[in-house]
Amino acid sequence: MSHQLVRSLMSTSVTTVGPDTDFKDIVRTLHTRRVSAVPVVDGHGRVLGVVSEADLLRKEAHAGGEAGAAQASRGLLAARRARAKAHGARACDVMTSPAVTIRADRSVVDAARLMERRGVKRLPVVDANGFLEGVVSRCDLLRVFLRPDTDIHSEIVDEVLTRALWINPATVAVTVDSGCVHLAGTLEQKSLIPLVVRLCRAVDGVVNVTHALRFDHDDTHVRPGRRRPAGITEEWVARL
Repeated sequence: MSHQLVRSLMSTSVTTVGPDTDFKDIVRTLHTRRVSAVPVVDGHGRVLGVVSEADLLRKEAHAGGEAGAAQASRGLLAARRARAKAHGARACDVMTSPAVTIRADRSVVDAARLMERRGVKRLPVVDANGFLEGVVSRCDLLRVFLRPDTDIHSEIVDEVLTRALWINPATVAVTVDSGCVHLAGTLEQKSLIPLVVRLCRAVDGVVNVTHALRFDHDDTHVRPGRRRPAGITEEWVARL
């Protein structure tokens, strides 16, 4: 059981600017290519930073020298950096650096979590030496939800039930409709029910999971440490 990798969803045709690209050319590039941010790369293709619409709008926000109380509340150092960007005329002056980047061999889950944690809409994809390989955006990550229902069904049956949990797939009926999964059947232990549901939710392309699962034995009152579901470790579950 594994997630799609960033390389399968990233765009390899990337609009970039150089560190000496002037302010108006950056704005023109964003407008023409209909993107909200561009990587700033050196002459060899190494990522130096990212210029976003938010970076460029600082110039408008500081027009007339009005930084306002909001800047002061962020601290003196932050205010100085914001003013420096607002007065910048080239990409190297206004870019956010270092850029928030990701490797192509990371999963789409890693990319989504990084975007959410850092509050960015797209990530430059770089190799081990920091050279640009592509860009992955929020829109790219949403493409996992276009995955065919048949592929989702096969992964749940083959990877989740059979390989991960050693559950006979004949005991669980799995239906998938537009990414929504429903499980029905009888499991040996009650404690397996939330685990099965959790692992199904972690499958790429799954929108929601509902179930009508029953159980033969209620093992939820057994003291912890006595027994662990076959075929899966706590460490593996924690990574989901």
